[in-house]
Amino acid sequence: MKATMQATKPLLLQLVLLVIVSSGTSNQVIDKFLQCLPHQIYCSKPINKAIYTPDNPSFESVLQAYIKNLRFLNNTTPKPLAIITALHEAHIQSTIICAKSNGLQLRIRSGGHDFEGLSYRSDVPFVVLDLFNLRDIDIDMATETAWVQAGATTGELYYNIAKKSKVHAFPAGVCIALGLGGHFSGGGYGNMMRKYGLSVDNIIDAKIVDVNGKILDRKSMGEDLFWAIRGGGGGSFGVILSWKIKLVKVPEKVTVFRVDRTLEQGATDLVYKWQQVATKLVKELFIRVQPQIQNPTNETEKTIRVGFIGLFLGKRDELLSLMKKNFPQLGLKRENCTETSWVESTLFWENLPIGTPTEVLLNRTGPGGIFFKSKSDYVKDIISKQDLENIWKLFLKTEGMVMQWNPYGGRMREISDSATPFPHRAGILFKIQYFTLWFQEGIEETDRHISLARKMYDSMAPYVSKNPREAFLNYRDLDVGSNPSDRTNFGKAKVYGSKYFKDNFIKLTEVKKKVDPKNFFKNEQSIPPQWAY
Repeated sequence: MKATMQATKPLLLQLVLLVIVSSGTSNQVIDKFLQCLPHQIYCSKPINKAIYTPDNPSFESVLQAYIKNLRFLNNTTPKPLAIITALHEAHIQSTIICAKSNGLQLRIRSGGHDFEGLSYRSDVPFVVLDLFNLRDIDIDMATETAWVQAGATTGELYYNIAKKSKVHAFPAGVCIALGLGGHFSGGGYGNMMRKYGLSVDNIIDAKIVDVNGKILDRKSMGEDLFWAIRGGGGGSFGVILSWKIKLVKVPEKVTVFRVDRTLEQGATDLVYKWQQVATKLVKELFIRVQPQIQNPTNETEKTIRVGFIGLFLGKRDELLSLMKKNFPQLGLKRENCTETSWVESTLFWENLPIGTPTEVLLNRTGPGGIFFKSKSDYVKDIISKQDLENIWKLFLKTEGMVMQWNPYGGRMREISDSATPFPHRAGILFKIQYFTLWFQEGIEETDRHISLARKMYDSMAPYVSKNPREAFLNYRDLDVGSNPSDRTNFGKAKVYGSKYFKDNFIKLTEVKKKVDPKNFFKNEQSIPPQWAY
């Protein structure tokens, strides 16, 4: 025993020295980075007020302000050496140049909704470039367009559009705290996608800072890069500054509704019928199916309640007539429906009461205080009633999970798979999000819920897309491509690339090779240069 203890002393000493040397090296690197910032050629604006280091009393509050997933709000999550809360475009240019010249990885955060926290954590020395200060929205009603900065949120965009017009909107997410930089660059879907497609289908220009610190617009960046950032994840190619979007028309009054049915009330039959009609309904009608467990703590009364949640771009009477003709089984009634303005309908989808002041859309932080894990799937064939019943049995064993089944069809089937990097178009019946949440901290609790989520996901394999099993980039999931059995003859990037982007992945790597050949802009699931995978 004594000999063993003596043998371990040199090893412990080596580890201590390694930590000390690493710490000293990190300090040298960050010092050089910070010294570089104000002297960089692009830095025409004072930058000191935008810099937060760990010795700044506001560092923790700035870092935590946009951490949406409590899984990563702990002492074991690696923290940045600095946070740059850019106040001007020049600050972004300087941060890129100085991080690159000092060998620091850059993590880019616009809203903090990256489900795996890749916008604010890394296993190598890194700095966070936070864009929350850059959130100007400039709407031009004469051309029905708007320039929106990457740090603005969906709620801020919706609020500003409504201030200008009662009959204009933009097709984006139903969560009002999404940062537009990441939301748009990953595809950006919402409840108007059957009418107008995705956010990226309605973007007509953009500004990006490239790896050399240059600001490019659509003309100067070229069509290949403009194609890549609209669905391929902007953080793989540069830092998105702003987007030019085309506003869409909506009626002065739209209708929202929700109908809930349990399994005992025939929910299985309704979900089966929904699969048959949801993609064939008029483009103006979007009906989400949301299964969740009711009475989760009471084993004798536990069941599944399915919500049928809808937006119709029209008035209530027209909706009731459509539903009576196409989906009478749901039994939609007048009292289930609420006519409202489009901007107020966004409150309904945020689970806020109709009549809530629309200023709530300016709340950037959104609800928090939960631990969660998300996964995704695409369904191409109708799931039988028997298979639905099998799914419910497995679902009832999956604690804390809510599923969202979002219908396709309409405009989504009319746009080519290669028009943008987002390939999940024609042939898709619906997309599934598996969202598992819990409220207690601790490694055991986290591991238990993630294990249950993975079991549920694995059990769905027979019913979803295959070869590849497709996934949605903005429902970031580090499990995608992590299974060694998926990578027998392929690199990890090629596996997750094929699931997120299908055949578009190859073109994305070609664009990456042209604009960032040394792979400065990277994360655990970024687009690599063509040579790297």
